Amino acid sequence: MVETMEVSRLSGGEEDEEPVTALTEARHLETITAPNTAAHSWRLKERMKTVSVALVLCLNIPVDPPDIVKTQPCARLEAWIDPLSMPPPKAIEAIGNSLQKAYERWQPRARYKQSLDPTVEDVKKLCTSLRRNAKEERVLFHYTGHGVPKPTSNGEIWVFNKSYTQYIPLSIYELQTWMGAPSIYVYDCSNAGIIVKLFEQFAEQHEEEWKHKGTSGGSSPPPPSFRQCIQLGACGAKEILPMNPDLPADMFTACLTTPISMAVRWYLLQNKGKLLQGLNLDIVDKIPGQLSDRRTMLGELNWIFTAITDTIAWNTLPRDLFQKLFRQDLLVASLFRNFLLAQRIMRSYDCTPVSSPQLPPTHQHPMWDAWDLALELCLGQLPTALRTEDPYSHVHSPFFEEQLTAFQVWLDLGHEQRHPPEQLPIVLQVLLSQVHRPRALELLGSFLALGPWAVNLVLSVGIFPYVLRLLQSSARELRPLLVFLWAKILAVDPSCKADLVREDGYKYFLKVLADPSMPAEHRTMAAFVLGVIVWEHPEGQRVALQGSLMPLCLEQVSDHHPPLRQWATLCLGRTWHHHPDARWAATRDNAHEKLYTLLSDPVPEVRGAAVFSLGTFVSSLASHERTDHARAIDHTIAITLANTVTHDGSPLVRRELVVALQYLIQMYESSFLTVARQYFRDEMIDLSPQSLTSSTDSIMSPSNSISRVFSRQGGRQVTSPNQTLGTSPDTSLTDYGHMSPGVKRTASTHSISSLGCSNVFSGVSTLSYSGMYCKLWQTLITLERDPFPAVATMAKTVVDYVRSKVVTGSRDIMEQKVESAPGTPVNKPIFLPGESPPTTLETSTPTRSRSRNHLNNHTEENDNGFMKPLVTTEFVEWSAKTFILPRQKTNDELSSPSSPLHGYSDRSLNSRLLAESEERRSVGTNKLDDQVFVHRNPGPPAVLLFHPIHPLLTVADKSNVTIWDVERSLRVSHWSNNNVGSSCISALSVINSGTPSTYVATACDDGSVRIWKDVYQSSHQATRDPPSLITAFQATLDINPATRGAGLLLSWEQDTTTLVTGGDSRTVRLWDLQAERRTMELPTGGDSTSFITALHSHQAGPWIVAGFSDGYVRVLDRRLTSNRAVVRQWREHSSWLISAHLLNASQATTKIITGVVSGEVRLWDMRQSNSVQVCAPNQEMTAMATHANAHLFATGSVNQVIGVHHASGSSVNVIKYHEGFMGQRIAPVSCLAFHPRRVLLAAGTTDSYITVYGLSRR
Repeated sequence: MVETMEVSRLSGGEEDEEPVTALTEARHLETITAPNTAAHSWRLKERMKTVSVALVLCLNIPVDPPDIVKTQPCARLEAWIDPLSMPPPKAIEAIGNSLQKAYERWQPRARYKQSLDPTVEDVKKLCTSLRRNAKEERVLFHYTGHGVPKPTSNGEIWVFNKSYTQYIPLSIYELQTWMGAPSIYVYDCSNAGIIVKLFEQFAEQHEEEWKHKGTSGGSSPPPPSFRQCIQLGACGAKEILPMNPDLPADMFTACLTTPISMAVRWYLLQNKGKLLQGLNLDIVDKIPGQLSDRRTMLGELNWIFTAITDTIAWNTLPRDLFQKLFRQDLLVASLFRNFLLAQRIMRSYDCTPVSSPQLPPTHQHPMWDAWDLALELCLGQLPTALRTEDPYSHVHSPFFEEQLTAFQVWLDLGHEQRHPPEQLPIVLQVLLSQVHRPRALELLGSFLALGPWAVNLVLSVGIFPYVLRLLQSSARELRPLLVFLWAKILAVDPSCKADLVREDGYKYFLKVLADPSMPAEHRTMAAFVLGVIVWEHPEGQRVALQGSLMPLCLEQVSDHHPPLRQWATLCLGRTWHHHPDARWAATRDNAHEKLYTLLSDPVPEVRGAAVFSLGTFVSSLASHERTDHARAIDHTIAITLANTVTHDGSPLVRRELVVALQYLIQMYESSFLTVARQYFRDEMIDLSPQSLTSSTDSIMSPSNSISRVFSRQGGRQVTSPNQTLGTSPDTSLTDYGHMSPGVKRTASTHSISSLGCSNVFSGVSTLSYSGMYCKLWQTLITLERDPFPAVATMAKTVVDYVRSKVVTGSRDIMEQKVESAPGTPVNKPIFLPGESPPTTLETSTPTRSRSRNHLNNHTEENDNGFMKPLVTTEFVEWSAKTFILPRQKTNDELSSPSSPLHGYSDRSLNSRLLAESEERRSVGTNKLDDQVFVHRNPGPPAVLLFHPIHPLLTVADKSNVTIWDVERSLRVSHWSNNNVGSSCISALSVINSGTPSTYVATACDDGSVRIWKDVYQSSHQATRDPPSLITAFQATLDINPATRGAGLLLSWEQDTTTLVTGGDSRTVRLWDLQAERRTMELPTGGDSTSFITALHSHQAGPWIVAGFSDGYVRVLDRRLTSNRAVVRQWREHSSWLISAHLLNASQATTKIITGVVSGEVRLWDMRQSNSVQVCAPNQEMTAMATHANAHLFATGSVNQVIGVHHASGSSVNVIKYHEGFMGQRIAPVSCLAFHPRRVLLAAGTTDSYITVYGLSRR
């Protein structure tokens, strides 16, 4: 019945629940490096302005040019003025003024000069004068040649002599010389294409002449870049301007300067216009409103026209050309928008406008249809609008709403491998409207969330000045949207922070951060934006300090939202980085003390942020600015970090600790050199780098190959009552050569970190210097032996720096003594807890200049007096990925066939569980002696562990791990555990079983835990990543170096992501692997001669059972306080416990089964004060395993026997021989393991063979 309930629960009851996983956060699945978000060149190298405009009109009213025969009637309007309606002198003057007024709509601040029917001298004088005044800015040359012959094939345009009796040619080559560069030319004349073509040749000729002048001697200014000049021509070569009397004679100029009037007139002339009744060409000039007022009909048409032409250009031109023509110069941008209209209109009259740089054809772009629709809707209302005096009475066009809807459809229907949305320029224009602005910002935010490529597109389209201007808005409903946009922008391009400081935009984010009604997510974004503004930006730090940024951030560090705590802390650290004024302001607020609480935060990123900020707090003062008070604070921070973070469960946090400690070493270098020198002297290591390495290697050399299994019996002698565990530290460190191999193996350098500072540095502690330097050096040595390679490498870099200084130190430096630093502003010394003050105290100051005089300084000092760091991390930049990268797919969304365990999921869960249940029921009738798998392991097996679900066996020898597929009889993976020194693997656990993120945890007898990913890999996978270390930490610190015991033991609880650790000590520690921190310490009591040798817990109950070397069995209840945690203890065993296992942990009648090396096995009921059952085999045990579901236990001995028993004590069978005709006797058993669900027993023997037994079918 119980089995049936279990199958039902596992297969159906919890099927819909989300599995609890650990170590699946981004910090474990990717390297902690800065994202590659190189911003594209959206920001213009230089903004240009057209400051001068030359209007050269060659009309010669009313004389027609000799080479063109005009039709009758013919186009006559010039600048919308009929030249025949007034005397010629007044007509050309009126035309000039009208053209100037049209240009002034686009650039009202330019300097305009008219030259009407000029001579060559007039043009030369005009151009040279404008270029001289414009300096390096752009000059526009507008030429209308309707009263002169067409340009010649030699590149000449025509002007007049003084008496207007002759046409005088004016070479474009000469015009280039007078105009200089940069310039823009507009040619409204027939055959304009020939000028544009020859212009390029003349530009090359000019460049060659400038080069020739440069080689002839003398220094000359750089030549003007004539090739960068812009040209717009009304028609191609050999083309004549249209003469339709319904159109103006200067149709090209009309398109460039008055596009709306020209577009409406042309639309009415087309067939489409006939659909509108009651409209004629006279109504064109009667459209109500102003171009600059978007609420009026004329202003709305101009707004739509700008959005459409921008969109056409954005989707047609290359990005750099779009930037140059449509974003660099307001007048140039307007001319090119209107030039697109000219392309469309003039092509309908067999004219092809030309330009340099050349634009692709745009006259058939689909957006023109949207323009025609918008124009028709507006013109349809025109008769009604003209009958009212209210210019705002018309119904507004739905154009922008429809385009936003199209943008939303693009976002909703997917975006992978698609062209960018063509509506981006329209969204930019919509930001100008208060009505549509919230929706536009929301859609824009959704687009930016797609990744850096989207941010770069938005920036290149020109949205930056718009969103910068929106920061002046006081609308509260826009705050979340704007904060999100700016977080995305600054994450990709931090250079925008200068604009925020210059335009006072940072104040907007200070208001958001100070607003408690804002959601925590948006305050987090505000903190990120402010953190970017102050990072390595002195002006940003200054204004942020004035804006009370630090008090605001200090209010947020206690918020319940972890990202807000993280970024408020990082913002603080960036604010006072290399900024003394900010540090003193923070000191007055006790900012550093408020950050201490974050060192134990449940989120590793928050703890890392706190360490980062405390490190920058220490390094925020240059050496010459450091006072006694500052030094006292530095020392307090250093000791707090060393005591709190050295053994943090997250490598991310420990890496930040190394970075923080290096600042202390750089600031107080001479003191640390003396500590390090004495440390090397006490270890009797030569100060040369080669001998340092060789001596350290000799200390850490592996011991003789003695199996852990057999050492347990020897361990009983080591831990006998006649011998104390706590041998003198001096003896343990100075008598390395006299130690037994077993003791020498466990006395690795990590144990140094667990001893008192005065014990490690016996010579140092007798000198007159503060224990702080000793403590910090000890911390650095501990980090150098960190189980996580990245942490150890960084710490080694710092230690090697100090070592090199010690090696190259002069005799004077060698004789210096480390001096105690002041503990308070009044020079009160600081000591470690429990440390007696030295007999002599001197004041230690960070004498950087003195040490640099004698030592080769490997670091360099900046101009501002700050030292360059020895090691750095990219944690802060990596943290910004939250605001950069798109949302990643979760593990559950990943394709299941890519999972290494996919090959085992063919059968349904129900059928597999029912088969396992039936298999367990058959234990009473079948023996467990069918050899289903046998293979030689790469090394003698020490620990075995089955995967909780699949038939995969993990085998650990001394320093390597191998995974076997026992059904397919093949090796799945193999890797080295990267043990430090001669430590050995002592325990295994499977993390996140049943999920794609399944890991293997290994524990070593030096107290370290390593967790590996990519270990369960199918052999049929095309690409197989080698197993990689996902995290590592020091789980326990009190393993006695003189003890050779069971090593570190593990018990994993998946539902609570809790790792229970113990072994070779008298304390059980609970680690939360999601938070990567120790959550509980449970002392087990007992005398100093006993330690934990067996450990087990179950996530279904609060109990932890621990077996000890002296035979005690203790049950702990984690719900109670630490001093009351032991709720039951038995002392019926008299020898070392090998195994202790909870049975029926989810039920009220929990039972415990234990076994000791003497061979005795007892069954306990937690309600009873004595054991309820005893099974005493006739041989000593070296290994024991328990199958909780099948109520079996197996024992292995050195006598080459495996016994399988029921929990009641009755024997099931005995295994002595291998199967086969020549069945050999099995070797001494070193380890055993049951599969948690199936009835499979794995055995490892000293001859490196592993064998798996199943139920016999006989």
